[in-house]
Amino acid sequence: MSNIEYSFLITSMAGLSTMLGAILIFFKVKNSEKIICASLAFASGVMLTISFTDLIPSSISGFLNIYYLIPAILLSLIFIVLGIALSMLINKYIPDIKSSNKINDKGLFKVGIISMIAIILHNVPEGIATFMTSTKDIQLGLSLALAITLHNIPEGISISVPIYYSTRSKLKSLLFTFVSGISEPIGAIIAYLFLAPYMNEFVMSILFAIIAGIMISIAVYELIPASLKYNNILRTTKYFLIGSIFMIVCHFFL
Repeated sequence: MSNIEYSFLITSMAGLSTMLGAILIFFKVKNSEKIICASLAFASGVMLTISFTDLIPSSISGFLNIYYLIPAILLSLIFIVLGIALSMLINKYIPDIKSSNKINDKGLFKVGIISMIAIILHNVPEGIATFMTSTKDIQLGLSLALAITLHNIPEGISISVPIYYSTRSKLKSLLFTFVSGISEPIGAIIAYLFLAPYMNEFVMSILFAIIAGIMISIAVYELIPASLKYNNILRTTKYFLIGSIFMIVCHFFL
């Protein structure tokens, strides 16, 4: 197997680890509201932590290699706001789906779809990084893939759980989660073949800031409010903190 093939395999495994987050839909629970509330809160903690400990620092760091501190921070903030606006625009044009299930909220479907779109956008530059790092250093690529795998699992939860409980379809839940996961290797290969000449530090810094804005918007305006609808602030807070601590630990060790 060539280095390119190994790199593609590593990127694919990291991307498809998103599917592991869908395992939750196969567990039978007496009180479905608990798992929805906890999953949404957990995913919001993950998304906000990724944004503030990874994406925003990466964006500012990239701009700092080109500009002074103040312009770098301002540029990053501008594109974060653009990401938030883009998320709100996407939200406006995604329809709700009506559900006859008692516990289901029609807004859950929208939460799952918006999460999927954000994670696809996040996975493409992530796939580029994993693929190109692996082609240069397999060992380093494996370490990066492990870190990505650990944070892709809760991302899978943020898609699969809302989709499943709004449609009651395991197939739809798995399909949407799969689309999100497979976007990492597909996006990486397309980007590598066609976009590599344009993927410089400035462009990557813009992408990181926009994706951070989208994820912040989803966490604050979609996931947390959806979790709080189940009237258990303590559970929402607890699982939000668990998601956040989980990502901080992953970030610290990997």
